Amino acid sequence: MNPDTQISFLGGGNMARALIQGLLRRGVAAAQLRVGEPLAAQRELLQREFGVAALADNQAAVRGATLVVLAVKPQQAIELLTGLCPSLGQSATLLLSIAAGLRVDDLATCCPSLPIVRAMPNRAALVGTGATALYAPAGVDAAGRALAEQVCAAAGSTVWVQRESDLDIVTALSGSGPAYFFLLAEHLAAAAVAQGLDAATAGLLAKQTLRGAGALAGGETSLATEREAVTSKGGTTAAALAALQAGGFDRLVAAALAAATHRSTELAAQFGRADPTLKH
Repeated sequence: MNPDTQISFLGGGNMARALIQGLLRRGVAAAQLRVGEPLAAQRELLQREFGVAALADNQAAVRGATLVVLAVKPQQAIELLTGLCPSLGQSATLLLSIAAGLRVDDLATCCPSLPIVRAMPNRAALVGTGATALYAPAGVDAAGRALAEQVCAAAGSTVWVQRESDLDIVTALSGSGPAYFFLLAEHLAAAAVAQGLDAATAGLLAKQTLRGAGALAGGETSLATEREAVTSKGGTTAAALAALQAGGFDRLVAAALAAATHRSTELAAQFGRADPTLKH
């Protein structure tokens, strides 16, 4: 990253921390990073752990920034940006929003002259193995897209989607996705306990199996091929998978993804222009 690039974060929560940590790990200087954060305890933690400037004044935090990362809750974002718009327009070349659900058009009502990229990371960014999907409208140039991708890639893998509406599906798939795997592991452990295994052993094995499966999935081999490699014809895995399919496992997963996608769309309407209480 260009040493002259200045990145300001609005909000110093978990996702901002994950990106800051990843950027520092990749050689970005702490002096290139600033955070606007209202909570004193959080500011002190950011300064102590990462050596970055953490300020209570958002105006000061974004002053001179090349890129501003919007990392606050969606219900706070519009009001925050409305007050900062004049300052943002003076220096920033890009707004990168990781505020879930808020559309580019909603954000552009606050900062009409600023190119905007939206990103949907997931919780695994906290350990450097996140999955982040990005969307940029036609007005964002190649340099802006590259800068946004550099920032998000600091916390894991990135992929671009062609339509903004795809981010609702991404939210359901990878944004909420870790919880689905954790729930499956919980149920596997509970089922093993019901079969007679002690709870501590069942929990340990379920967690390590989840971790190991994730590591295997990180290679070039397809998910189907990895599944087939574990499944011997007429064996124990085949019996378990047949029971899952007979119980409608595929239909349950499809219903879960559809429900989460629909809820993401609803929240976008609630926190964006459809909710006039968030506009001034």
